[in-house]
Amino acid sequence: MTQTDEAAAAAGDKPAKNRRGSSAAGSARDPERTRAAILDAAVREFATEGFGGARVDAIAARAKINKRMLYHYFGNKGDLYLAVLEETYRGIRVAERKLHLEDLPPDEGMRRLVTFTWEYFLEHPEFLSLLNTENMMRARHLKRSKRIQELHSPLIGLIDELLTRGAREGLFRSGVDPVQLYVTIASIGFFYLSNRWTLSTIFGRDLNADAALKERGAHIVDVVLGYLKP
Repeated sequence: MTQTDEAAAAAGDKPAKNRRGSSAAGSARDPERTRAAILDAAVREFATEGFGGARVDAIAARAKINKRMLYHYFGNKGDLYLAVLEETYRGIRVAERKLHLEDLPPDEGMRRLVTFTWEYFLEHPEFLSLLNTENMMRARHLKRSKRIQELHSPLIGLIDELLTRGAREGLFRSGVDPVQLYVTIASIGFFYLSNRWTLSTIFGRDLNADAALKERGAHIVDVVLGYLKP
């Protein structure tokens, strides 16, 4: 039995007979690609159906693997969902680091962070859906994560550094809590996007129109920078 066959057997599959064998055998030859495919499929399934409605069979079908291979990589549905949450948070944190806020003047860095956060929410509706789902469960799964706090520590450090420099240069008020500030930045955009359908109906305005979304992004920047003024 080849190493490929052994890997496939460990996943509960039959050994591949040749190089053009089953997709499971191909997956065993490229575990990183398989894991990424499972996570991508799981993000879409959990974001669309929620935790309770999501089906492992559907995720396996999206990833083009069999269900036993999925369990080999992630153990069970709960562990897969936690991996999806961690990967989703990792995605936004990695993107934030690419902003290089530490290299910018404090006010420009804060403006860029606020704008980025809003635009990221717009471009990644699955992120908002997953957060809604996990909050409805009171972070039941996220509490098991051993990575989540270390993922967020660099962001808070960057915000604190911007605030410290801004206060020193007379651009920002002093004594601002970086965690409170980030919660405000995220929540102003999150609430709008999560409730835009009902708000549009209540106020008789299309809050999902391109012009409305652009106006909202500018408003969030003005609110945050206005608050930070000394």
